[in-house]
Amino acid sequence: MDAIALRQWFERRQIPIYFLAMASAGILAYWYSGTAALDEAVTPALAAMLFLTFLQVPIAGLGRDLLHPRFLLALLAANFIVVPLLVAVLFPLLPADSGVQLGVLLVLLMPCIDYVITFSHIGKANSRLLLAATPLLLAIQIVLLPGYLGLFLGTPITRSDVIKPFIYAFVTLIMMPLALAALWQWLARRHVQVARVGTVLDALPVPATALVLFLVVGAVLPQLGEATAIAMQVAPVYLAFALISPLLGWLVARVFQLDIAAVRAVAFSSGTRNSLVVLPLALSIPNAAHIMPVVILTQTMVELMAQLGYVRWIPLLPGSKEK
Repeated sequence: MDAIALRQWFERRQIPIYFLAMASAGILAYWYSGTAALDEAVTPALAAMLFLTFLQVPIAGLGRDLLHPRFLLALLAANFIVVPLLVAVLFPLLPADSGVQLGVLLVLLMPCIDYVITFSHIGKANSRLLLAATPLLLAIQIVLLPGYLGLFLGTPITRSDVIKPFIYAFVTLIMMPLALAALWQWLARRHVQVARVGTVLDALPVPATALVLFLVVGAVLPQLGEATAIAMQVAPVYLAFALISPLLGWLVARVFQLDIAAVRAVAFSSGTRNSLVVLPLALSIPNAAHIMPVVILTQTMVELMAQLGYVRWIPLLPGSKEK
């Protein structure tokens, strides 16, 4: 089987592969609690997954995607106006515990800047547009997060508290893999051997994504086991968010009359949150570190399951004609 046929084989079976990866991690975590140590491998695996995704994106013309004002306006309106309104509607369903509320707000108010690119690519969305918009999404959520928390809770949090984990994630999960992918594409245009290896790498995004799902589930489940009651309290809110938010993003994108691939990109972004980036920030908040992992990682588990649905049904949502 050549590399192209292997890639097609993986892509046709990607959902069963992802379920198998998550189920295997769950079984392993149930029998062996030491899988929590897998969390150290999550960031390198995410970076590798994104590198393989970026290899499939023509990076040389990426700057042109910034010149798409209707997409940017739709993306920002969905993530920073419509999604916060949805969170406000769901907020009364949360427990009265301020630590729980803070953790839920931290994760639901912030759009994803990393693996949403991979899942949107799998789900036939315009992942190039999302990738080009990543610096803007990052900057705006850093600016707006303190204000959002003040509006919902009156919780004092400064922008300096927010910047460090967000910038670290942006550099390690976006800039470094993107730079390596750009270098690889440049070399592939000049060396046949590099291009041939690149053809093999093109077959690996699905296995790389499965590895990330395995590592995240294996690392998260042992940490949830000791706080099942809290997880059960917040899970229905996360599930409601996962079901409603991509539909709201889709509606916003339709209002801005985007082409279908861009509509899908806004839907994916609206439904995918920044949990793995927000967690270090949450753990740094005084008197809340003991409750934050379960609150935020429960959202991660719900979202990963939702992503498997997104890659199936978001491409089925109606949109404008292809352009």
